[in-house]
Amino acid sequence: MAAEAKKVWVVGHRNPDTDSVCAAISYAYLKNRTEKNTYLAKRAGNINGETRYVLDYFGVDEPELVTYAGAQLKDITIRKTAGVNSRISLKAAWERMKEMEVVTLPVTGTSGKIKGIIVTKDIATSCMDEFDKRALAKSNTSFKAIAETIKGEVYAGNEHGRVQGKVVVAASGLEYVEEDVGKDDVVIVGDRVDAQLSAIRSDAGCIIISGGYEVDGEVRKLAGQRGCVIITTPFDTFSVARCINQSMPIRQYMTKDGLITFAIDDYVNDVKDMMTKVRHRDFPVLDENGRYVGMVSRRNLMSMQKKQVILVDHNERSQAVEGIGEAEILEIIDHHRLGTLETVSPVYFRNQPLGCTSTIIWQMYQEKAVEIPKQIAGLLLSAILSDTLMFRSPTCTPLDVAAAEQLAQIAEVEIEEHAKNMFRAGSDFGNKTPEEIFYQDFKVFHADNCDFGVAQVSAMSREELDQLAGQLQPQLMQVLGEKKLDMVYMMLTDILEESSCVIHAGKDAGRLLAEAFRREDVPAEGVWLPGIVSRKKQLIPALMNALTEL
Repeated sequence: MAAEAKKVWVVGHRNPDTDSVCAAISYAYLKNRTEKNTYLAKRAGNINGETRYVLDYFGVDEPELVTYAGAQLKDITIRKTAGVNSRISLKAAWERMKEMEVVTLPVTGTSGKIKGIIVTKDIATSCMDEFDKRALAKSNTSFKAIAETIKGEVYAGNEHGRVQGKVVVAASGLEYVEEDVGKDDVVIVGDRVDAQLSAIRSDAGCIIISGGYEVDGEVRKLAGQRGCVIITTPFDTFSVARCINQSMPIRQYMTKDGLITFAIDDYVNDVKDMMTKVRHRDFPVLDENGRYVGMVSRRNLMSMQKKQVILVDHNERSQAVEGIGEAEILEIIDHHRLGTLETVSPVYFRNQPLGCTSTIIWQMYQEKAVEIPKQIAGLLLSAILSDTLMFRSPTCTPLDVAAAEQLAQIAEVEIEEHAKNMFRAGSDFGNKTPEEIFYQDFKVFHADNCDFGVAQVSAMSREELDQLAGQLQPQLMQVLGEKKLDMVYMMLTDILEESSCVIHAGKDAGRLLAEAFRREDVPAEGVWLPGIVSRKKQLIPALMNALTEL
């Protein structure tokens, strides 16, 4: 039997831009064409207006949102113990536990919902602590369950009937049988026909004939007249008396209140924390509809398989999906400076000084001789146009331009018209809150004990950006506190004029910006920087250099 293909995430950075999303989709497609595993494109944040326009234009579904890369219960091998009905006997539950070599059985209803659990301790309690002669009646035990427990046969009467009275062992003289047996009682007798008849005349609900003896004709006749159930068993009287309480249904002893269950999507770290607080052996696992799917124990967690992830368009821990430290990184495809991510083992790391990650992926299609479909070509083209601001960014290289021109032919689009439509969709700020605008493209950086964040938005006119600057200033102050950063900057980039207004918040943020661009003073409301359009190649390096001089 072939092993199941592993599922590998291909995911970009948080607050994804067009390159981050399109690179993930395009690289996942390439990997699925050339590898055996299953590669799934994901996104680590909400899609902005520009990216949504691109996906809609080329008819591509947006990747599934993921917010945490830690292992989940669905990533480990849980025990697929079948659920049992609450009506089965304690004896049947015990035998099933021995057969399956487990100490816990899940109890489920017809809909698959969990109703309780029964553990070996519960069964031991029923045997060691139960001395109530009316326990069978209180638990509504059927005569059929009694017969199954003592390996007997219902010889006469209704096997589906329920015990109503107490349990009596007719081991004494005949006068004691008449004295001890009451209406509806269950009477355990041997081969004494007189004791059997006496019990039936005393309105016993059931007589159990131990030792495997034949049923006397007179006994059979009287039982039929009185509606008394007859069970014959090969067990001796002692064994019947010892085992009979094991015929009670497990619902009498199972745990049904305060059950601790986990969802199949729960993260393993959260599950571990709960397991340390509650010393159960096994816990039921439920699917998204609340139906039981299996059991998980501490031992299962030892076989945990980390999520396998390929990162595109970033290699900074602060920009990666939460929980990336708990995942196994297989590859990194990026065009940014080397960041802070560390891996346990060597990985395939491809980093090239190009204007766009999607240009690297376009190269990989060429190297592997894989034909680029029209939709994928459209995504790769859109990513290049977005990241290079239609070739205006200083990060743009001749290879980016060559890739875009080839991809435009495959996608059957005109580059300038498509780029302008993309940028207009991305700069449609009318229905967005300042928070949504700010987080369209926001990244955090670390240098010299300083943590600072930089967001960037682009528009086709300076008028739009001037209006945004005033709206976004309070948002910068809010992010400063929420993210616990030292400084926050916002680049408002005029694509056509190839310049940016940079606003800021945080102590020394203005002084750092002034030092970086040799200005005497930079007010919080911002300064226009002609020719500055690239966060990666122009703003960040300048801020980093200025930090070393402060």
